[in-house]
Amino acid sequence: MNDDTYQREEGDVFLPLFGADGLIPAVVLESKTGHPLMFAHMNATALNLSVETGFAHFWSRSRQSLWKKGETSGETLKIDEILTDCDQDVLVLKVTAQGLGTACHTGRRSCFYRKLKIDPADDRPRLLFIDNTPLFDPAEVYGKSAK
Repeated sequence: MNDDTYQREEGDVFLPLFGADGLIPAVVLESKTGHPLMFAHMNATALNLSVETGFAHFWSRSRQSLWKKGETSGETLKIDEILTDCDQDVLVLKVTAQGLGTACHTGRRSCFYRKLKIDPADDRPRLLFIDNTPLFDPAEVYGKSAK
């Protein structure tokens, strides 16, 4: 085991292991309930800004740009805790959603608002809505495109 591996797995030094694309996956959970809110990627700048400001920042792969969650909508995510896995290549952010308490660009509390319904009689799995109540209208907040 080399020094970096040992330090990542057993040490107290934060050595995030970014992928070849310069990104690290970040799972975002609601602090109080543990409910998943969203998934995104961070580059080193987003991670540093998140640590420095206490609010979640991410790297948008589609826009190729840094973004502070909630910058447009006001639905920011205050970071309560950041966890990393054993080899420091995945992060978990435990957060408190600000504003209306939404994390999804669709206006819902969570991006995980559907679940798979697997029925052997069906030719393929279907999606069931488990939270279908948007708290804001994305068209009003983001304009024509909700992406």
